[in-house]
Amino acid sequence: MGYTNVALKDRIFEMYPDLIKTGVSVGLDFSDEKKAYRITLKSERQELDTYIDQKDADECMDGKKCLHLGVKIGEFMDNVRH
Repeated sequence: MGYTNVALKDRIFEMYPDLIKTGVSVGLDFSDEKKAYRITLKSERQELDTYIDQKDADECMDGKKCLHLGVKIGEFMDNVRH
């Protein structure tokens, strides 16, 4: 892991700018128990906790879309908009 949680969070905002545009807050921490990053998305009406493993986090940092995270964010954003 050659990056910080803040850097990963910034990358997520960069890759998914709709999070900022719609006022979704993003929390991020590393779960030693699960050996994965826990990402919490919150809006006024919705909240979601999801996890991405180290490999997905590394791909995000390399500028690739995180497939699992992208699907979860897409579902979350659909719920926020409706």
